[in-house]
Amino acid sequence: MSMMNQSASGEQNKARSFRRFREGDAEYSDNHDKIFKAGWSHKCPTYIQSTPPCQGSCPAGEDIRSYLNIVRGIEKPPAGADGKPLMPWQEYAWRRLTQANPLPAVMGRVCPAPCESGCNRNEVDDHVGINSVEHFLGEYAIANNLQFDKPAATTGKKAAVVGSGPAGLSCAYQLALKGHEVTIFDDHELLGGMMRYGIPGFRTPRHVLDAEIQRILNLGVKTRMNCRVGVDVTLDQLRRDFDAIFLGLGAQAGRALPVAGADNLPNVVTAISFLRAFNDGRLQHVGKRVVVVGGGDTSVDVATVARRLGHIEHARPTDFEQAIAGRLAHDVAEVSAKQGADVTLTSLFPIDQMQANKHEIEQALAEGIQIRGGLAPVGVVKDADGRATALRVARCQAKIVGGKLDIKIEEGSEEDIPGDLFVSAIGQAIDFTGLEVFDNGKGGLSADRNYQVAGQPGVFAGGDVLRPHLLTTAVGHGAIAADGIDRFLNGEEPEKRPRIDVHTFDLMRKMAEKGIAVQGIKEPLRGTYASQGAVHNYDNRSERYIITHKELFLGHFGYVERRQRKVITLDKESALGNFEERLAALAEAEAVAEAKRCMSCGQCFECDNCVVYCPQTAVKKVNRKESTTGRYVETDYSRCIGCHICHDVCPTGYIQMGLGE
Repeated sequence: MSMMNQSASGEQNKARSFRRFREGDAEYSDNHDKIFKAGWSHKCPTYIQSTPPCQGSCPAGEDIRSYLNIVRGIEKPPAGADGKPLMPWQEYAWRRLTQANPLPAVMGRVCPAPCESGCNRNEVDDHVGINSVEHFLGEYAIANNLQFDKPAATTGKKAAVVGSGPAGLSCAYQLALKGHEVTIFDDHELLGGMMRYGIPGFRTPRHVLDAEIQRILNLGVKTRMNCRVGVDVTLDQLRRDFDAIFLGLGAQAGRALPVAGADNLPNVVTAISFLRAFNDGRLQHVGKRVVVVGGGDTSVDVATVARRLGHIEHARPTDFEQAIAGRLAHDVAEVSAKQGADVTLTSLFPIDQMQANKHEIEQALAEGIQIRGGLAPVGVVKDADGRATALRVARCQAKIVGGKLDIKIEEGSEEDIPGDLFVSAIGQAIDFTGLEVFDNGKGGLSADRNYQVAGQPGVFAGGDVLRPHLLTTAVGHGAIAADGIDRFLNGEEPEKRPRIDVHTFDLMRKMAEKGIAVQGIKEPLRGTYASQGAVHNYDNRSERYIITHKELFLGHFGYVERRQRKVITLDKESALGNFEERLAALAEAEAVAEAKRCMSCGQCFECDNCVVYCPQTAVKKVNRKESTTGRYVETDYSRCIGCHICHDVCPTGYIQMGLGE
């Protein structure tokens, strides 16, 4: 049966299910001989933990499968001596999530969720609403004033973090957890970087941002605000006063309109300047007509980290799939519309090829924003006072060739779009003033796999200063750089980062939580049979292997509709003066139901299929006192005949077949 896209009717979609056989197949195949002679293959069940594609697609490296399993009730919080949980499951899931990302309430709102594009459930019906569950957990933590646990001891080492955007905050958070003394330097009055000065409050409510930042500061992180490194304090001073430096400068300089005559005009500004003025409260009015040029940052791949894995064939649109440049353009357009302006947004690409996702385009159109695709700016029209009165555009054909933007202008197609304010939202640039030593000559900064700056021992970097991308990407950069800084401060050689550099479920930690003895046990645990310390023939391949939908038993999963967050769509009238948040968090029951749609790819989720279908009763449950998540079943190899049935019926691909006697 063919896959249907999300626009198919609800009834068609619900009728659809996974089929192991093609339509029309009627020939019966007797598997008895295969089953009862399979022992000759000497292949028996092995228990292989793999990375699910959602985690492999997450730029922050979150342990998504783990916190979804906690939300759905499979993995339980550790219990105290009285047998009662030491914390609510919501807190336990939040703590698992924030091992990688300290800003879930923010990222749950603004991340375009490449994890959802990579979700294997796309091959069954629709992806799991991972972003919405993250949003729910972030809101729970703020409502219940959850705080991070401070380290038991401090190291006496000092680290300077330059920039308080998502990269800097992530790095400061991870370093503080490791016991280092951290000071953040920022040239703004308030912390947050682009999360505060580049994103309007109706997308990231300021009380949410403030709460998640304050939680990081409560770990003992110090700040020096209104202080620009390279100007107010020199790089040499930082080297003298600190043992290591992290550069999270961001790309907070906008790119001007690339047309002659647009320089130094008072009413031609960049999107960065516009949004900063708005978020600072300095933007009082925008004029009656605003023209925004956007969607041109070709260095940003539109949240398709997941699709580069190469095996999701039927990915559905995520709730907020968008590129940085496209998002900046839409933010400017929405702010202007809410102030009563008539807004025109132009893009090099046709509307159906714009980098912002379809949902965001529909929101903009609903609010009365005119979007015109296939237009390139070619000049500005000025009056006698030196102000721009119109943007001159021409029809064009734009495409990306070899990673570079190729634009062909249609001669004779020029026209003027009149306006009072003109905003360039075509990308971002880095301001290296005072820090020119780090400029690689290409408008960026060069670093190795550990994010250590080339030729600068002890200096690390992350975020948009390396490559403008998603806020979540910057969070991941900060965490990896913190690992490198920690090793540097401890006098250790830089480690070789794993091929799949994400957080994953730790069986040893779970066994320790339950009080199961783990002394003398070291991972990887391979080829075990008599050991009481591991699942028989268990191997954690999470650092090197992402499991695809082709290795799952998709027939186990039926159609379950995705619980979607409520998004408030405004019209031209209701948008005026409305700066309220448009995205509502899921209720608890909805979040749990959504987590239950997770297929737990690459890890046991205790469905009992292998136990029920084993013809030799060779697969059995681990004794309750010794069982944990990921250690739920084991095999009696004296009974196993290698029939492969347990492997065939394992929905998650956790059971593989390996050589054995």
